[in-house]
Amino acid sequence: MIALVDCNSFYASCEQVFRPDLWGKPVVVLSNNDGCVIAANKEAKALTQIPMFEPVFKIKQLLIDHDVSFFSSNYTLYGEMSQRVMNTLKQFSPQVEIYSIDESFIDLANMRFVNLDAHGHHIKNTIFRNTGLPVGVGIAPTKVLAKLANRMSKKIAHYKHVCVLDTPEACKQALKDAEIKDVWGIGKKHCQRLNNRGIFTAHQFAYEVSLEWVRKNMTVVGERIWRELRGEPCLSLEMLPKAKKAIGTAKSFGNKLTDLGLIEEACAYYISEVSEVLRKQNSCAQFIQVFLQTNYHSDRDAQYSNSITVTLSTATNDTFILTLEATKALRTIYKSGYRYKKVGVNLSGLIPQEFVQMNIFDSVNPQERSALMQTVDKLNQKYGKSTVNSGLVGNRQEKWELIKKDRSPRYTTQWSELLAIDSNWS
Repeated sequence: MIALVDCNSFYASCEQVFRPDLWGKPVVVLSNNDGCVIAANKEAKALTQIPMFEPVFKIKQLLIDHDVSFFSSNYTLYGEMSQRVMNTLKQFSPQVEIYSIDESFIDLANMRFVNLDAHGHHIKNTIFRNTGLPVGVGIAPTKVLAKLANRMSKKIAHYKHVCVLDTPEACKQALKDAEIKDVWGIGKKHCQRLNNRGIFTAHQFAYEVSLEWVRKNMTVVGERIWRELRGEPCLSLEMLPKAKKAIGTAKSFGNKLTDLGLIEEACAYYISEVSEVLRKQNSCAQFIQVFLQTNYHSDRDAQYSNSITVTLSTATNDTFILTLEATKALRTIYKSGYRYKKVGVNLSGLIPQEFVQMNIFDSVNPQERSALMQTVDKLNQKYGKSTVNSGLVGNRQEKWELIKKDRSPRYTTQWSELLAIDSNWS
């Protein structure tokens, strides 16, 4: 058996954990630069006149009129709360696949003589006790069925956020109640194709569509889904995250920039972020891409965008080397006279660090630079992000960083933002 544990309205729930005054009230979280609504709790979703992904400036009055609390994205808080959930799950099984920031599969193969419904509630209650976050738990013989069970745990009230499909009869009934669009892995095109054949439920797909048709029209991916819905495990748990094939970041500036120096500082900061991720997976990049663009949604500004990809003489994960190369690339594509909205960097051609072929013309000692990078990472890990950084990052971050006027405190990672309790409270 496999359990899928999924946090309910994760971003919004993280905001409510440290704000008891918001429990049971509508809460939404905004995208980068407070652009649009990207997450909402169930109370906010009940307000159908508040559409998701709508620009905030269009609906801000609606949020205020309905007493909806809104927050700027606080990814530091969300990432740390996610790690707490994953650490808690490891108490229940050594086999945990972290599928996304707010959901994981866990192996319950050795729970044959355990009441699975009671065990699911134990998982749910333990996570809530440890983190304050509500979760849904779906338990079934396969990953696809567990995903479906998890959906049912949240949609059907009597399950109380824990749904167990532990018999063939329970699985078949769940398939009859599930629309084909609700099946994990069935996209819009396949859904439409199946609907055109008169297939509208998961049960019809699993038991009325032939394997030959699925193989021909939905490839091996569709076949695995078909088999998993019939209770045949085809998707194993992936215990180790796969190394990324490319790593990049691109964020809009809080204000439009014309000053090349400020854009260079933002670019250097983004390089420090992606190179740290690169080192964590023990990889080096062979190529670096830098791109720059204005705001194409503006009808007042002149428009320009460009990108450039540089081949490195030696694959590296050294922040300082990558920053120098990125800065040179940025200067190549930068044009004065434009108000820029975004700069981005991508590292690609990733190879394992131990496979790097050294260049006899390299002017730096690779062992010394590797030790330097390890020291930088340890210092930043101990004392906080960007405690040690390239001098090219500068100290004018407030002029280009994202707008986050309504960001909540980073309660769990910053000493200066720890939750304070009034000693006079009674």
